[in-house]
Amino acid sequence: MELYLLRHGIAEPGRPGLSDSDRALTSEGKKKLKEFLRAVAGMRVRPELILSSPLVRAKQTAAIAVEELNYRESVAITPALEPETAPAVAWEEVRLHKDVKELMLVGHEPLFSQLFAHLLGAPSLTVDFKKGALARIDLEAFGPRPKGVLRWLLPPRLAHE
Repeated sequence: MELYLLRHGIAEPGRPGLSDSDRALTSEGKKKLKEFLRAVAGMRVRPELILSSPLVRAKQTAAIAVEELNYRESVAITPALEPETAPAVAWEEVRLHKDVKELMLVGHEPLFSQLFAHLLGAPSLTVDFKKGALARIDLEAFGPRPKGVLRWLLPPRLAHE
């Protein structure tokens, strides 16, 4: 499986009266994400299935991925991709879709840097997973412990460099 981890784009800051789960992407965040994913589309990133966190900024990011990557299916929403989820819980969600050749997860920190390390079997690994970044990890086995190979980690500034 080719597993893609896409962190949500730049979101509005938290403020009194606004739940963290309701924070939306900023107009700048949407613009940068569209440019980035347009560049990524040229790399033949074509997920068969996109799973997203239920938080607004992740769902908006997934919607932009749908548009820019010409994804034709519905995005599946799962609480297994919420920010504070344990990496093992997210791994179990991935395992449910082990027959999918290209799976994209849209989510948050701190989950994604922890999941990244978990998938590579290196729990002490530190990853600077920027907003709007995309990683590809190829998975060889789907047992209780993942066995992944990092193929690439693209910074969100890809379209601007």
